[in-house]
Formats: sequence, C-alpha cells, structure tokens
Amino acid sequence: MTAAPFIVDSHCHLDFPDFDADRDALIERAQQADVRLMVTISTRVARLARLLELTRAYPNVYASVGTHPLSAGEEPDLDTDEYVRWSAEPKIVAIGEAGLDYFHEGAPPAVQERVFRKQIAAARVTGLPLVIHSRECDADMMRILTDEIRQERFGFVLHCFTAGRELAEHGLALGGYVSFSGILAFKRSEDLRAIAVTIPDDRILVETDAPYLAPPPNRGKRNEPAFVRDTAAALAEVKGLTLEELATRTSDNFFRLFSKVPDPRQAAAKAA
Repeated sequence: MTAAPFIVDSHCHLDFPDFDADRDALIERAQQADVRLMVTISTRVARLARLLELTRAYPNVYASVGTHPLSAGEEPDLDTDEYVRWSAEPKIVAIGEAGLDYFHEGAPPAVQERVFRKQIAAARVTGLPLVIHSRECDADMMRILTDEIRQERFGFVLHCFTAGRELAEHGLALGGYVSFSGILAFKRSEDLRAIAVTIPDDRILVETDAPYLAPPPNRGKRNEPAFVRDTAAALAEVKGLTLEELATRTSDNFFRLFSKVPDPRQAAAKAA
C-alpha cells in the first residue's frame, strides 16, 4: 500500500480575517488533504501575538517573525535585536516575510531595503531561514542578496516565485530555495512552468500564500492550506514526478531549510 503524501504548506497567512469564520474547519480540511504542517507567515511584528496564539492552538502550525516590505513604513525603526528576540519563541521557525515590492504602492525603496537588510541580519544571528518577498525588483534583489551573501551566508527561500529566470538562477547560485504557489497552475503561466522545470528537485518548495492565489479548480475563491495539494500536483506534472514523489522531495527540502521544525516522519519511523 502506498503511504499517503506528506505535504507542507510552507507559506500561508492564517491570522488574516478571511479565516475568522472557519479556521478550525480549514485546519481539518488541510489534514484531510494530506497537508500535515503549515507555516503562518508574519507581515508585521506588531501583529505577532496573534500568530503565536495560532501556533499554540494548533500543533501543526508554525510561524515566522518579520516585516513585509509593504509594511516597512509602519516598522522602519525596528532593530535586528527585536526580530532576534521574538525568534526565541519555540514555534517561530523563520524570519520574514521580508524583501522588496516595487509593484504595489508602499514604503520608498530605500526604507524597504533598510528593513530588509535588518531581517537578513536577524536570519544570520538566529540561523533561521529568511522568507523573501520579491515583486518587480529583480535587479535590486540580486544586488542586495549578492552583497549580503558576500558578508556571510544565510538560508533563504524566494517565496511565491513569479520573477524572471535570472533571479531564480541567481538565488539558487547563492544557495537559496524557490517556492511555487497556485500561480504555477494558472493557464497562462507557461513561462513560470518553464522555470520550474529547471529548479533542482532538492531546492524546491510549495505553498499557498493563502488566502490569496488559489490554484485550479478553486481559482477565484479564497485560498486555504488544503489547496496546496493542487499546487503540488501541478508541480509534480511539470517535473515528471508522482504526487507522492513531489511531496516527499518538497517536504525533505522544507525540513532541511526550516530546520527548527521537528520532522514528524522521523518520530513515526522510530515508532514503527
């Protein structure tokens, strides 16, 4: 008998009010869809208390601490020490969502970069992976990552990847991972699927970015962690793998990068 897939939603936003009416039910639906772990990602340190409540309420939910680039203007003066302090919480397993976003109107690029670099420093100090948001900023993102990696290496993932091939290759060359959301399965995402084919199997993750970007057959609806199974199936098809193979590889990658998260598969193997 083939074991059920073990799928991880490496990036969602369970604290968002979109889920207030049925959060317990959606966690259950995720379990039924073989989504065994979820990381709810911070967008503002000021709201971190809510994320911590969720990690305490749900054993299979972990969290990050960080300031989204579009929130950088709200938290421009946070010190690296503040991110580091919160990272001591047992279920805080990453820094971010940090980065740059030149598509939406938000904080000036210089402010975004300053806040981004503080979180890079926090990733170095803590050894936690950095979750990177990158939108319409490929040249600056490559410049900053190159500069920072030259100073000292740190683990990172380019989340919800939709950028060009050059940024993907650059991130991989610097030791990073690439994560794909439901956008990969959109009908007009041929270019993105062509990039996904080239990503090494040991550097790839899947995510929902819920409540946004639901993949088919739920496109246009509110996204939720259960739907990461559909993204994983689409990526498996692109990579020429079975869903079970893809799930195993992306989960292996997740636990390698998010090394603070215990791998329940190991405990199950020891108990068997």
